[in-house]
Amino acid sequence: MTDQFALTRDESWVRFNERVLQEAQNKNVPLLERIRFLAIYSSNFDEFFRVRISRLRKYKLLDKKDRKRFIKKPNRQLNQILSEVKRLQKEFEGVFFKTILPELRDEGVHLVMPKEVTPKQREFILDFYETEVADRVFFDSFLNDESFPFIENHDLHFVLHFADGTIQLCDIPTDEFPRFIEIPTEETEYALMFLDDIIRIALQHKFDKNKLMGCYVVKISRDADFDIEDEFEGDLIEKLKAELEKRDKGAPTRMIYDKAMPKAIRKRLRKGLGLKENDLIPGGRYHNFSDLFQFPNLTEDPSLEYEVMPPLPHPFLENVESIIDIINQKNILLSFPYQKFDYIPQLINEAAYSDNVEAIKVTLYRVSKHSAVARELMNALEQGKKVIVFIEAKARFDENNNLYWGEQLEKAGAKVIYSYPAIKVHTKILLIKMKEDSPQKDIAYIGTGNFNEKTAKIYCDHGLLSSNLKKTDELNKVFQLLEGKLLIPRPSELLISPYNTRAVFLSLIDAEIKNKLQGKRAYIILKMNSLEDPELIDKLYEASQNGVKIQLIVRGFCCLVPGIEGLSENITVISIIDRFLEHARVYRFCNNGDEKVYIGSADWMIRNMDNRVEVCTPVNDKHLKKILQDVIDIQLADNVKARVIDSGQNNDFVERLQERRVRAQYDTYNYFKIISVTKN
Repeated sequence: MTDQFALTRDESWVRFNERVLQEAQNKNVPLLERIRFLAIYSSNFDEFFRVRISRLRKYKLLDKKDRKRFIKKPNRQLNQILSEVKRLQKEFEGVFFKTILPELRDEGVHLVMPKEVTPKQREFILDFYETEVADRVFFDSFLNDESFPFIENHDLHFVLHFADGTIQLCDIPTDEFPRFIEIPTEETEYALMFLDDIIRIALQHKFDKNKLMGCYVVKISRDADFDIEDEFEGDLIEKLKAELEKRDKGAPTRMIYDKAMPKAIRKRLRKGLGLKENDLIPGGRYHNFSDLFQFPNLTEDPSLEYEVMPPLPHPFLENVESIIDIINQKNILLSFPYQKFDYIPQLINEAAYSDNVEAIKVTLYRVSKHSAVARELMNALEQGKKVIVFIEAKARFDENNNLYWGEQLEKAGAKVIYSYPAIKVHTKILLIKMKEDSPQKDIAYIGTGNFNEKTAKIYCDHGLLSSNLKKTDELNKVFQLLEGKLLIPRPSELLISPYNTRAVFLSLIDAEIKNKLQGKRAYIILKMNSLEDPELIDKLYEASQNGVKIQLIVRGFCCLVPGIEGLSENITVISIIDRFLEHARVYRFCNNGDEKVYIGSADWMIRNMDNRVEVCTPVNDKHLKKILQDVIDIQLADNVKARVIDSGQNNDFVERLQERRVRAQYDTYNYFKIISVTKN
């Protein structure tokens, strides 16, 4: 792929997070939801610095010859990204302090700053600190770089500067207290205060003002992109556990600091942490805005939050005696969060008590802490069923939950298979195997999202339930592959990475090119989270050059550059950011009018094609295909929340060319509301 016609994934990702910030600025979004978008934005950047920025730093350490295998000009990329981050940091603070806080005050909620504290509030603050907080605040002095204390990842610390020149670190125990503490008020209905400011006021009281010269908040992000050496030897799980224990002790990748901090103190911190000047991000008095997830709705005013959109019943699965019998009669498409996720644990529960079921096989990639699916698998074991679970222990930041449930299921008698060293298992699949003499057929589930009832309430995903013999047979071969019983599955129905997914997608694009050149109907419509694979991007460019119209919906980063004359003028890209997280992968190919539609777990990235186990399935049923087509068409028509992704990466909203507002997620919910009472 020619460099001038590609964006780096990290540059494009920063633009994605800017789209999240746009939602926090949008006054049509309810106020508390805008606060949550600030939290999402902050949380996103925390992970970005812990993983992507730390990886760029590692590339810089390689010899130039080796570095070229992975990345070109990492220094330039890093500097460009950090420059953008600093720009967005200023924008973020302006949104929070100049827009959000005044609007909160108009609603009767005052986030009190230290200079605004009344004598009565000060009395409360000092008492609260002494009785509740003081015993959990620890101080650590340092005299030089060699004695520099360890600053935990993501934790907030005060840097205290005393008149005698000494500097102390003081932790802010946000893991033990809410970040926002309600305090008494007479002026407004409700008053909140940052925990930081409560401690700040108490410290100024504790240490004479002449002695305590300054009190500045800092936050460190540490490398979380760990590498497990010698993965092919020894116990990978034990190595992973050891690495998880070390994760929060990784090398610092950035320091956000109060810009009021004197330069001399900042320099001492930078040297003590081993950071460069460009790694320091100036900010205000407050950091860790991911804690805004905790911001309470003290007024209980429903207009400050999104209206409730409860998951809808599926027309064929609600209140039925047997979900298995229904799937034996017809394929079923589930669409979350618009429809209930409950049917998945209900299906496993039915399988647990069915005399026809021999085994339940499932892949778990991101498991919730109180997983209903895992509990039902435990129940199936109690009922004497054979349970085989593949757990991806390397699902970043969900490793602990995954390992916990792996251990619980193993103790209960399940056959638990963990990550393979050289490859991740990212697919979301479930297989219910019937006994040979059973009158019922095997059941397959192939989804775009995790078996996680928590995320199923906010992630837009699809899942296909089928008893189709080809699908169940090939899915069984995937599980045999994971169990080590099969080397190559040789699929003809399913797309299975790393075996045939890339080849099938390339051939599908080639078929569209051929049809266009023969004067037949041709187009490509793709929806995914990320688009980065150079070979697939080049093939899309080739299709565009041959006149194939291509419409892309890419939520996150997109390395393809649309709208370049002679290369990609036939390609358009939009990104939708709204109350739910767009997470589904749907692939549509015109096929001269007899459209081919696939869903699956694979984004168009090198790792999804070549380095992960992924499963995508064709959706052949006319009715189910129509549902997917309708949902994607609604998204393509969005003129409220869709942004145009173009060569300028300006994140402009789609121009509204018609009077009717199309807000895809709301219109999709209404679409499924009609479907929920309609049986075809």
